[in-house]
Amino acid sequence: MFPEASYSFDGTETPLPQSLGKCIKLMQVPVVIIKTHGAFLRDPLYNNLQKRQVDVSADVKYVLSKEDTKTMSAEDINNMICAEFSYDHFKEQFEKGIKITEPFRADGLHRALYKCPCCKTEGKMLGLGTTIKCNNCNKSYELTELGKLKANDGETEFEFVTDWYKWERECVKEEIENNTYYQKYDVDILALSDTKSMYKIGDGVLEHTTSGFELNGCDNKLHFSKKANTSYSLYADYFWYELGDMISIGDTKVQYYCFPKDQKSAIVAKARLATEELFKLTNKK
Repeated sequence: MFPEASYSFDGTETPLPQSLGKCIKLMQVPVVIIKTHGAFLRDPLYNNLQKRQVDVSADVKYVLSKEDTKTMSAEDINNMICAEFSYDHFKEQFEKGIKITEPFRADGLHRALYKCPCCKTEGKMLGLGTTIKCNNCNKSYELTELGKLKANDGETEFEFVTDWYKWERECVKEEIENNTYYQKYDVDILALSDTKSMYKIGDGVLEHTTSGFELNGCDNKLHFSKKANTSYSLYADYFWYELGDMISIGDTKVQYYCFPKDQKSAIVAKARLATEELFKLTNKK
């Protein structure tokens, strides 16, 4: 069972469903957690499927007995599993002294680090080689062999990719609270409605607001909406099957895979951050 069902953009865990504790109590079976080390460092999602020379290992930990699942509340089970599921691959790399010497280690890093912490501009970052640079203010940062960020000139606002990504989350949260969050993309649409194939069904417009997602297209024959309080996270991906960055929305009948036509300006990481923060806010209300 893979409870996240979502790739990590920044090397930290993605949210777990609130129903996980209830599911475990219903099954009343022992719980074992398998956590890998080095898999993200070897092949991070942002890096265009370029493999690095990093050893991969796994820990197997017995965390709950059958009796524990009977006596513990669903909330306590959730809290325990979330704590066990926590990780930060970039900080683990630095702490363990794992060197990544490949000259392409920052290629595509702008997919996760899309907002410049210096000038606050979005969509102008470019990760290439061993550096990530803002093409608006020209400030650049080196991604060192040990996984730290170092400004080539001036202040280093964030030493780790994960801290930069957390800051972007806070920025998105602020936009939502101010009701200014909005993304809109012209997209090519693929649909998955059976186990036989993916179907190219046309193009359209994908909008994301504080209300949720709205997808319209296919010569005005497709209208699909997804409310903000229905999804705790978002299935989005970089360089999906080498086609491009992608946002996926859908229901039990069909899943729509939306590929922004302008890949250079697409910020799918922001859409995921917004989805997660909107879910927290709407359900809290």
